Amino acid sequence: MVDPAKFAVVLAAGQGKRMQSDLAKVLHPVAGRPMISHVLSNLARIETRRCAVIVGHQAERVAEICAEFGVETALQEQQLGTGHAVLQAKETLSTEDGYTLVLCGDVPLLRAETLERLFQETLAAGAAGAVLTAITDDATGYGRILRDGTARVLGIVEEKDATDEQRKIREYNSGSYCFRNDLLWSALDEVGSENVQGEFYLTDVVGILAARGEKVLGVICRDERELQGVNTVEDLKRAEADFFAMQSEDGG
Repeated sequence: MVDPAKFAVVLAAGQGKRMQSDLAKVLHPVAGRPMISHVLSNLARIETRRCAVIVGHQAERVAEICAEFGVETALQEQQLGTGHAVLQAKETLSTEDGYTLVLCGDVPLLRAETLERLFQETLAAGAAGAVLTAITDDATGYGRILRDGTARVLGIVEEKDATDEQRKIREYNSGSYCFRNDLLWSALDEVGSENVQGEFYLTDVVGILAARGEKVLGVICRDERELQGVNTVEDLKRAEADFFAMQSEDGG
């Protein structure tokens, strides 16, 4: 049986003020290549049919790299949250039949094999979606994964909105997802901005689907290094060191 088609949305609109540079965050290099190039290379390896990169800051420069990979872009003029960012791809992808991976353009170490596993586990479980997670001793700063007694994911709570008890949860959200395409867009239409940040959170899609009775998985990443986002110059240095270490371990 042939697998359903894969699609992707990559969030790449941010400026990255903590990088201490005017350069758009996803254009900063890891191992000599812009971070966004690493993400798009891995999506190409798992044969995504279409990909929409959400651009904003220095949109034209980011779009030039996207063009090298033959992927489309969609402009997020105002940054109103991750849910709002993904919605910018609705016109491009909402009529497609298949599954959509949602990734961050500043997470350059996420292996193609991990993306394929996220997709395959979603399919095998007949799930509406899945979130890639990790378990750590201290999840400070991350959204926490809320599960029920059967280990199904019920939702994701951002740290600023979490209770003291929820902040003790050690499983956190990586910001990478796989959703059945039709369910992603219908759930996004229900996302509101009633939260501390006043933003439209993509994470709310998980809770909306679970509340409908849909199955949502939490797929735990086998190597937490893959999930690191780059927000500072120090993060960039660590990501580059880990890139070469992982490449060596993989035999590259």
